[in-house]
Amino acid sequence: MPGRAAAALGLSAIGGDLEPVLQRGLDAVEELLRASVASDFEFVGEASRHLVEAGGKRFRPLLTLLAAQLGDASAPGVVPAAVVVELTHLATLYHDDVMDEADVRRGAPSANSRWDNSVAILTGDFLFARASDLLADLGPEAVRIQARTFERLVTGQIRETVGPASDTDPVEHYLSVLTDKTGSLVATAARFGAMFAGVPDPIRTGLTSYGEAVGIAFQISDDLLDISSEQGISGKAPGTDLREGIATLPILLARAGRDPAESRLRALLSGPLTDTDSHAEALAGLRTSDAMVRARAMLVGYVDRAKLTLEPLPAGPVRDALASLCDVMLERTA
Repeated sequence: MPGRAAAALGLSAIGGDLEPVLQRGLDAVEELLRASVASDFEFVGEASRHLVEAGGKRFRPLLTLLAAQLGDASAPGVVPAAVVVELTHLATLYHDDVMDEADVRRGAPSANSRWDNSVAILTGDFLFARASDLLADLGPEAVRIQARTFERLVTGQIRETVGPASDTDPVEHYLSVLTDKTGSLVATAARFGAMFAGVPDPIRTGLTSYGEAVGIAFQISDDLLDISSEQGISGKAPGTDLREGIATLPILLARAGRDPAESRLRALLSGPLTDTDSHAEALAGLRTSDAMVRARAMLVGYVDRAKLTLEPLPAGPVRDALASLCDVMLERTA
């Protein structure tokens, strides 16, 4: 039976000797993560622990640990690097919730709703600072990679906020935003694991490309789950993005559709869904729309792209686990 490390992401391919190794790594990540958000000031510590204690899959640290298994996984920089990417991810969530005016994150009240926007923004800044402190001990190359990753994260967020130019296809714009905003940090998670474990350059490059493709796939699968899930298994109530006016991939594809039978759906999606009935109608229409079919086909494309990057990796449990993670993206939206 898969253990906690496998169950976190449904990775059925993790087993045997690899599972306990990864679990020990995740335990070490969790210990350092909690130490990194501690503060001498009680309120700062409480706010910083808020999302750590709310849970999460620890997807990025697990990817760092998996990539490191292809080299010296016990090297001293592996666990701190995994914590850096998780701290960076958590910090962006504090800021995202302010920009999205979100009330809930990971099933708990968001920091901005529990306290206020100023506390949430400053807590995110605090976590970025703690990530930088860890990076300082990992060397100038790691600092440079993180800086460039953060530049891409911020650029993607700005481009999402501003929206596509008048001569830019909204779907192409959305996918390029995902590449920067989501794919870049997942790519760095894999890159750090390989780099600090001493994995050879060709395999390190493949793992980095894998991380970017699987990061985009993960976000697209979340887009699909927001619409298709009856139980909100993504951690949000079904149709949350739709209700909040967030233009995810299926929504953008539906808006660009030409099928006369979906004209009512396009009309609903052209403006805010201000009441329960219109939201329910739009959600039901999206679930049976051609846009969902096309969005899933695009998800399959990114999953296939991620799997192709694994070909240079040596056969074995690590490659199997990374391929299984690709399959999880499809299975969770089936």
